[in-house]
Amino acid sequence: MNYWLIKSEPDAFSWDEQVKNGVEPWTGVRNHLAKRHLKEMKKGDRAFFYHSNVGKEIVGVVEVVREAYSDPTADRGDWVCVDMKTVKSLKQPVSLAAIKADPRFKELALLKYSRLSVGPVSPEHWAMICEMGGVK
Repeated sequence: MNYWLIKSEPDAFSWDEQVKNGVEPWTGVRNHLAKRHLKEMKKGDRAFFYHSNVGKEIVGVVEVVREAYSDPTADRGDWVCVDMKTVKSLKQPVSLAAIKADPRFKELALLKYSRLSVGPVSPEHWAMICEMGGVK
C-alpha cells in the first residue's frame, strides 16, 4: 500500500461533503506532477484529506477505490481522476503549523512542494501523522 496526501479547499469541497458522499471522484487536478501521482495510485492506497487555504490541516483519511481514468471535468488534455472512499475522520486535525514545527517532516511533500495538490507520504510520515491525529 502507498500513502498520499490530497488537498481540497473546504469552501469548494470539504471533508464533511466527502463524508456525506462516501465515494467521490477526485477531479480537477491540473498539474502534471499531481497527475502523475494520481496515475500511480492503486486500489487500496490511502490518502490524507487536507483542507488547504482555509484551515490548513489534515482532517481525514480516504481510500482509492477506482484507479486513474479520464477526468470528466477536463475540457481538453490528458487529465485523470481517481475515486476516493471515506475511511475515517482524524480525532484531532493535524495542522500545517504542527507539521512545520516538527523537523522530522522536512522531507514531506506537503512542505517541499507546498502548491502541489496531490503528493506522496512515506510510511514513516503516515504513522507519525496518524498518531498526531489520534487514529491507527
